[in-house]
Amino acid sequence: MVYETGNRTVDDAVRRVLDGETLDRRDGLALIAQPVDAVAAGADAVRAALGDGTVDACSIVNAKAGNCAEDCGFCAQSVHFDTGIDDYGFLGAEKILEAAKRAERDGSQRFGIVLAEKGVSKERRPEEWEEVLEAIRLVRDETDVEVDASLGILTEEEAAILAEEGLNHYNHNIETSPRYFPEVVGTHSFEDRVETLEVAKEAGMDLCAGVILGMGESPTDRVDAAVALQDIGVASLPVNVLNPVAGTPMAERGLPDITTEEVVRTVAVYRLLHPDARVRLTGGREANLDTEGQVAALEAGADGILTGDYLTTEGQSPADDIEIVEEAGLEPNTGTNEFDPERVKERGDDATAPETAAGSAQSNAELQSDG
Repeated sequence: MVYETGNRTVDDAVRRVLDGETLDRRDGLALIAQPVDAVAAGADAVRAALGDGTVDACSIVNAKAGNCAEDCGFCAQSVHFDTGIDDYGFLGAEKILEAAKRAERDGSQRFGIVLAEKGVSKERRPEEWEEVLEAIRLVRDETDVEVDASLGILTEEEAAILAEEGLNHYNHNIETSPRYFPEVVGTHSFEDRVETLEVAKEAGMDLCAGVILGMGESPTDRVDAAVALQDIGVASLPVNVLNPVAGTPMAERGLPDITTEEVVRTVAVYRLLHPDARVRLTGGREANLDTEGQVAALEAGADGILTGDYLTTEGQSPADDIEIVEEAGLEPNTGTNEFDPERVKERGDDATAPETAAGSAQSNAELQSDG
């Protein structure tokens, strides 16, 4: 395949990727400095050549909310910050199955069980550990979606058990570059996160690990995060965009809003650096990008989304997401869950989601609007 944007840097990168070469940090830094239209067009050409023309949807459930001992500066669930969210212990396997069935009905291909804590612990909290395993088994056995999880730090034994139970992807975001990470989190290190990803991968699980844009990081940090993910080896790369929750340090810093152009350009560079991964638009996208901006990000090489609600904030309806996917000239993935996109659109948002902490956090934008 020959594709030319007229931009020498982009065209050379596209040619090399399609020839099977892996781009490096130097390439990433050059690409992120290029005009957004050129790099987006080049990234879309790579997606078209190497992808399947579909957008893969995943959904998550906040299975245990709040009271987390970690101090991640963006997170509404940290015990260090007063955010006023709903908090609760483990939801229980049946409620998690209910959420998974709704995700399946709404077109998700995979479903993530998320716990807000440093790490699920087989030794320290054996009852909770067994509940997590029960939930994984129920979702695995009673739905067609693939089961993922984000359970914090893992031991080798825990990772091996999760893989044996059929956990598909393990999610553990690196959030940002190694350099900028200490500006975001103080209670654990970047290396701690990488170690858990390596443990999960060694156990046989695919990795879902990505970033949050708009936390004050530089374009170089965005490239360095992508390069770190190359070294780790990820199958799914979620691109979150900060939606500052009132009460968190990131909300109090008064960070400038990230522009649509910055998000689209970064997505495009991530596609070029990770040609075989699902580059996934996730938390905060609808708060930072209008419909046109979300379409532009999909047209810049993204081929995955997180649909429905997030952990403590609300997301878009699956019906709206399908419309956006189709507007970008792509199709919803039906490879795992053979759902009918038209039925999802007809149903719209019927507000039948299980009650969780989603929607209990207030962003700075919402507070300003209320005020």
